[in-house]
Amino acid sequence: MRVTELSDIREDLAVRIHGAKAFIIDMDGTIALGDSTSGGHRALPGAIEFLALLRRRGIPFRVFTNGTAKPPAAYADSLRRAGFDLQNEEMMTPATSAAHWLRKRGVKKVRTLGLGGVQQPLLEAGIEVVQPAQAASGVEAVFTGWFREFTFPDLEAACKDIWDGAALTTASNVAFFATAGGRSIGASFAINAMIRSLTGRRAVVLGKPAAAALHLAVASMGLPRSAASEVVVLGDDPALEMRMAHDAGAIAVGVTTGMLQRDSVKGLSAKQRPDLVLDELSTLSRIVGS
Repeated sequence: MRVTELSDIREDLAVRIHGAKAFIIDMDGTIALGDSTSGGHRALPGAIEFLALLRRRGIPFRVFTNGTAKPPAAYADSLRRAGFDLQNEEMMTPATSAAHWLRKRGVKKVRTLGLGGVQQPLLEAGIEVVQPAQAASGVEAVFTGWFREFTFPDLEAACKDIWDGAALTTASNVAFFATAGGRSIGASFAINAMIRSLTGRRAVVLGKPAAAALHLAVASMGLPRSAASEVVVLGDDPALEMRMAHDAGAIAVGVTTGMLQRDSVKGLSAKQRPDLVLDELSTLSRIVGS
């Protein structure tokens, strides 16, 4: 593993990271790895210590996974079992941001292609949830997420809603995510592709890299929208965390413990290129704690 010396990092960038007001931190491939079914997690080197450093310094953070296999509190519990000091309210998923987005637009009835992890934040927000293949009328939006139980009747029900005028929204639309066994297929990506092929509708992404998701995370930490430029987004996926950071003017820090490969960085677009690439989190701890 390559160790980055602080002297190798641009001074202005190190100063921005050291003075950051908050951190938005990815889970899979960044601080922990789970299995392909989103089961238990194990911490990556330096990750437990990094979150503990933020806690000691009073720097707020949110762990924001793009997974929806579990409700936020269940993910938080899994990370606590892996050794992290993490409160339930410090954990976010795309269903968290989706509930906020849908309520803000007055959407009251949603068909979810996904089970507990997709549904619970919507239910807690007072949104009526229609089950995947349940017969229903007046559905205002379809929300796709982690759903490996997906069946043909689910597809038919969602397409009928969309043909009747429902919006198509999704937790995530990336093909792969990092696990302990290598990359695994994103369930919602495959589902979205099927729905789009039949309806012609492209899903509105409500998780990462949506700007609305970042701004909700920032607001949940008690910071104004204008503070985005002083927030560090830490992750392993150029298409998710790096893009979300750049779109909001935040600081993009990428780690090579998941989807990001150091030798591919030069070929990335400006929107997906990290401001800083690290092979391990101890360097980030040294920047923040110096």
